[in-house]
Amino acid sequence: MAEDKKSWKEIPIGGLIDKAGNAAEYKTGGWRTFKPVKNDKKCINCLFCWMYCPDSSIKVEDGKMAGFDYEHCKGCGICASVCPVKCIDMKKE
Repeated sequence: MAEDKKSWKEIPIGGLIDKAGNAAEYKTGGWRTFKPVKNDKKCINCLFCWMYCPDSSIKVEDGKMAGFDYEHCKGCGICASVCPVKCIDMKKE
């Protein structure tokens, strides 16, 4: 059976997307060790966190930051690092 396997040079570049638009099905929040926590009193709703979040895990309602989607947030801390008023703290899970 080993002869059926392709070498790394024979495998096409890229990945296989077998079903487009299925990213929401994968709950990736379990990967994180830190989670973002917002201080509502300090937040100025600039939405920098939303613009820079690589996982689209910032919830926005009526043009304001409404919280986090913890099912998909991987805890990278980018939201906390770009916040100009430092209203997001990364807390150990």
